[in-house]
Amino acid sequence: MIPLGGLEEVGRNMTVFEYENDIVILDMGLQFPEEDMPGIDYIIPNIAYLKGKERNIKAVIFSHGHLDHIGAAPILLEKLGHPPIVGRPLTVAMIKHRQEDYKPNTAKSLKVIMVKNIKDKFKFGAFRVSFFPIDHSIMDAVGILIQTPTATVIHPGDWTLEKNSLGQPLLNYSFLAQMKRPTVLMLESLGAIDVRTSATTEEMQKNIHKIVSEAPGRVIIGTFSSQIERIGWIISLAEELKKKVALDGYSMKMNIGIAQELGYIKAAKGTLIKIEDIDKYPDNKTIVIATGAQGEGNAVLSRIISGSHRYVKIKKADTVVLSSSIIPGNERTIQKLKDGLYRQCDNVIHGNIMDIHVSGHGNRQDIAYMLKQIKPDYFIPVYAYHYMLKESAKLAQTLGFLEKNIFILDNGRVAEFDKNGGRITDQKVPADYVFVDGLGIGDISHVVLRDRQMMAEDGMIVVIATIDTKKGKLVQNPDLISRGFIHMKENKKLVEETRMEAKKIFKDNLKGEVDENYFKDRIRNEIGKFLYQKTQRRPMVLPVIIQV
Repeated sequence: MIPLGGLEEVGRNMTVFEYENDIVILDMGLQFPEEDMPGIDYIIPNIAYLKGKERNIKAVIFSHGHLDHIGAAPILLEKLGHPPIVGRPLTVAMIKHRQEDYKPNTAKSLKVIMVKNIKDKFKFGAFRVSFFPIDHSIMDAVGILIQTPTATVIHPGDWTLEKNSLGQPLLNYSFLAQMKRPTVLMLESLGAIDVRTSATTEEMQKNIHKIVSEAPGRVIIGTFSSQIERIGWIISLAEELKKKVALDGYSMKMNIGIAQELGYIKAAKGTLIKIEDIDKYPDNKTIVIATGAQGEGNAVLSRIISGSHRYVKIKKADTVVLSSSIIPGNERTIQKLKDGLYRQCDNVIHGNIMDIHVSGHGNRQDIAYMLKQIKPDYFIPVYAYHYMLKESAKLAQTLGFLEKNIFILDNGRVAEFDKNGGRITDQKVPADYVFVDGLGIGDISHVVLRDRQMMAEDGMIVVIATIDTKKGKLVQNPDLISRGFIHMKENKKLVEETRMEAKKIFKDNLKGEVDENYFKDRIRNEIGKFLYQKTQRRPMVLPVIIQV
């Protein structure tokens, strides 16, 4: 058992299960870049361990259609020779669309094994795979059972516990305690530190119904494009209230289009309108459902707030609803989003003041419920930051689980199970970040990223020295170009001092062949040191030497 991602971050979820010469893989997710990763589009798992084992891969199973579970699929499936993929209809449809975005007309290369019924069972080499129902924030999400000759893995994927009005879970997982022993529960533990009581779908729908029905003007709802069931319910609500719905955002339109094709969402003719037609209807008869509730720079909601959206401008009478939770790491951008909304609109509603969102992730109490119901022999918390995994492990111990049977793994760390039991081994496979930047996959190293960080923090300065090799001296004083470091017109004294400092480097006779590397190193070191003394900043120094 080898996690290639998802155990030290939120995202990049991918786990390899290997028995002798047979391999099955669970999920191929991406991770969105952090603030200190300028220019990076997203991050994918490192599959170096699987090189040379492509023929052993019997199947890649996808638990659901969120990008942190399917986002890397087009790239990784191609690199692994397109092994069969297994998933529910919506999940497979979303993978196909992502494949087409990656390389048009290539979705036909996917070898699909459709899970038509939750009771379907498959045999992939030594692995017997079946499924069980779970609650999550996207339709067609499933839990996975992987039975091997030595252990049974129970993996709910991403999950939550939907409850009734009495606070009782709608799904019972006690049947999983009857699986063939030993059982290994790999449980997503993102909510291990969340002690709040989760809202129910019934409460959320009641609140959104009240907001939409009483809104004096337009209603603008920001949510995840993957919240297909919720969006479908809002469309039905709009029909009930005789309102029109405009969807905006590429992923929003794509996901709802897929759901309509599969029959998961049915909208009466005329309910859905184009965003460019929104002004043709009275404000109190329109609902906009848009992406961007996480404050993403180019997403619809951010463009509406900045005034750059072509068709929607915020009005004081609008009601803006942020129906989503905060993804860890996005706290700052969401705070800016809220500030921008409150400056322009008098009716902003979010999860801090009303239950208008149901999380797709179980909280601490829910994790305890799952552990009590499933009663696994081994517990491996997954899909969260390390401290969350630790908290989940501590919770399990309070419930009577033995510490030696709780495994907290790092990405790449190998866990083994045989007739003698389970253990964490000393073996670790490559699991470092693989950066995707434009069309480049893995060609951005940590050195390149460090250079970008340096330029983002302190800028850069180019020192250009032109040498007349016949006369053995500089043609003129070195030229300087500053980007992101200083404004040269406002810092003429520093610019001139830097030129003179650079000129000193070339005071010796320069006739004949010039060792450019020697002078470039001196420029980098001496000008870098000089500028730090003058400014307490460390811009990237780029030397350029021209010989004439």
